[in-house]
Amino acid sequence: MEDQQLLRFSRQIMLPEMDVQGQQKLIDASVLIIGLGGLGCPAAMYLAAAGVGKLTLADDDSVELTNLQRQIAHSQDDIGVSKVASVETTLKGLNPDVEVIAINKRLQGESLDEEIAKVDVVVDACDNFSTRFAINRSCLKHKKPLVSGAAIRMEGQVAVFDSRNPDSPCYQCLYEQGDDDDMSCSTNGVMAPLVGIIGSVQAMETIKIISEIGKPLTGRLLLLDATSMQWREMKLPRDSSCKACSE
Repeated sequence: MEDQQLLRFSRQIMLPEMDVQGQQKLIDASVLIIGLGGLGCPAAMYLAAAGVGKLTLADDDSVELTNLQRQIAHSQDDIGVSKVASVETTLKGLNPDVEVIAINKRLQGESLDEEIAKVDVVVDACDNFSTRFAINRSCLKHKKPLVSGAAIRMEGQVAVFDSRNPDSPCYQCLYEQGDDDDMSCSTNGVMAPLVGIIGSVQAMETIKIISEIGKPLTGRLLLLDATSMQWREMKLPRDSSCKACSE
């Protein structure tokens, strides 16, 4: 680690559970973030600022005026620009040492498998069930930890699904395919800071997994009711009859 990096990350390195070894693990790590909206923006920004060495960003959308209320990596000048290009510029401004791979398309099928196989952790910040199920299946196939987040209206949730752990549930243990896919912010609304809170928790869980500190949210579902600002935690056991992970 260079002197400038030691200085940049000094406030993390001084944490006894992190130290230089933990910081080096972040620098050596690669993370795939799928979705650069309300969740993906803060997650990507905190991971870049914290020192994750390589971030792969995947999104096929462009910045619109309605995004700016909550998608904080984009600016007014980015309207019409691809979200991955907009976020790449923001991340480079935060940490010029981060390697950013911008994929301006929807990952699916073989391309999804290829990108997930390359990284250490996957952050699911997308906004539809069909993509989440596909990400879950690929993470199971390649045994990659999956940090899942969702936020809508005034409610949010975060969980970690880590198929390296034989007792860990998967995303499909929580939701079955065929669940309502019309749960988007465009049709239901969402409060701006809520996605920042959930995306930041996703970044924290990703850092914990990479640096091997603390206790990740594996086997637990964290729920936030922002109306009353109350957090609830639910145990999430593995479903022995799950069609995705029981085979």
